[in-house]
Amino acid sequence: MRHTADTMPVTLWPAGIELRPVVEQLAQFYRHDMSEFLGHLPAEDGRFGFRSLPLFFEEPGREALLIRYGEAPGGFVLTWRMPEGATSISAFFVVRALRRRGVGRRAALQVLRSRPGPWAIAFQQANEGAARFWRGIATAAVGSDWHEETRPVPPPAPASLPDDHWLFLNTATTVQPSRDPSVDS
Repeated sequence: MRHTADTMPVTLWPAGIELRPVVEQLAQFYRHDMSEFLGHLPAEDGRFGFRSLPLFFEEPGREALLIRYGEAPGGFVLTWRMPEGATSISAFFVVRALRRRGVGRRAALQVLRSRPGPWAIAFQQANEGAARFWRGIATAAVGSDWHEETRPVPPPAPASLPDDHWLFLNTATTVQPSRDPSVDS
C-alpha cells in the first residue's frame, strides 16, 4: 500500500560528534535490513558490525548526514569522495515507518542537489526496492542523463559478495525539475 506524500519537513544535518551515537544506532537497523541481501549476521553481542562507519566521522572527504523528519531522526546518508572525483552515496537508510511516504525521495534529492557535480550510487541488484528507488531518483535528478554499470564490491568487503550496481549521474550538467512538488520541500 502506497502512502500519500508527507508534508513534514525533511532536513539533512551534518552528523558531527554529538550526532554520531544517533547515526551509529540507526546503522544497526540499516545493517539488519542489508543482512537479507548480504548475509551479515550479528556478532556475539547481538550487534551488527559496520567496520567502515567510523571513517565517515574521521576521514576528510567522507561525511555522515542525519535525515531528520521534523524533529525526529528519520535515517542517515553516508557519502565519500571517490578517487575519480565523483561523490558516492555509500549508505542510505530511512526508518521503516517513513518509507513509501516520499521522505527518502526528498532526502535523496536534497543530497544530490546539495553538491552539484558527478555522483555515483551503488546498490545490490537483489535489493529490488533499492534498485527501483535509485533509478527513480536518478531520473528525477537528471532526466535520462545517467547510466548504470556493474562493478565488484570494493575492498575490504569479502570477494564472495555479489557485484554492486552503480548509477552515475552529474547534477551540475543536467537538472530536470521534479514533477512531484513534495521533493523540493
